[in-house]
Amino acid sequence: MNNITGVYTAIVTPFSPDGKLDSDALRQQVTRQKKAGNNIFCNGTNGEFFMLSEQEKIQVTEICLEAAGDDTGVMSHVGEISTRDTIRLGKQIEQLGVRAVSVITPWFAALRPQELITHFRAVADALSVPVYLYNIPARTGNTLTPDVVRVLADHPNIKGIKDSAGSWESLHGFHQVSRQFTDFDVLTGPDSLIYKGFSEGSAGCISGIANIIPAQVNAVYRHLQENNATAAEAVQADINQIRTDLYSIAFSPAVVKKAVNMLGFNVGESRYPVEFTQDDTQKILTVIRTFNLRD
Repeated sequence: MNNITGVYTAIVTPFSPDGKLDSDALRQQVTRQKKAGNNIFCNGTNGEFFMLSEQEKIQVTEICLEAAGDDTGVMSHVGEISTRDTIRLGKQIEQLGVRAVSVITPWFAALRPQELITHFRAVADALSVPVYLYNIPARTGNTLTPDVVRVLADHPNIKGIKDSAGSWESLHGFHQVSRQFTDFDVLTGPDSLIYKGFSEGSAGCISGIANIIPAQVNAVYRHLQENNATAAEAVQADINQIRTDLYSIAFSPAVVKKAVNMLGFNVGESRYPVEFTQDDTQKILTVIRTFNLRD
């Protein structure tokens, strides 16, 4: 039984007006997620990981661990474009006390299956903290297939996969791999598949939209734990509509951060080069008002 279960929020990284990491705002967001019953996944796509320096990633992890306390899990993403850099960052992050790390597929360079296997095995060999694969081919250009993951799942320190490919077909393929190994779990990435993922065997979900609606995302998991599938499915339907309305506006992690700001939490501007027009802002505000998105 691995220790990454339930809801993990892919937490935004707050910045001050001068563009620096805002430690106090990050602590506030961790506390807000704890109140909803959620754990923390930091330095991910919603955390703008490839806009952060190595030292900032370490600092983000330190702050999240401090604010989370002993009763809330913290998982940190450490994937870099090279194997060497991933191992270097991973070794620093694991010393801080995270429950696990995730490692994205390298990007820009098109890698063959055996090259992906070699990369992930080298990282898992070098680290003592549990390693979770991170599949998001739309952003990296490299896809982890069930066949590749089946090979990697046999590694004693590779404990699962976060699948953000965006389709049920992809997630289902990894569930089939998970059923062949007693110590390999699936973490659902797409917010649209939280209910279905948990229903079909996902150990956890890593949710970007939980930054906006932490209680609702947690409710899907909680209702399923209470064997109330009808209630869980109803909450998921609301999440899907909110997601559809918001994510059509611009790059979704930037929209999430903008919405968190508009909810009254000052998490600063995104480092992603996304610009919001007055019309974009009005659309986000309409969603907030329509669904009464207030904590």
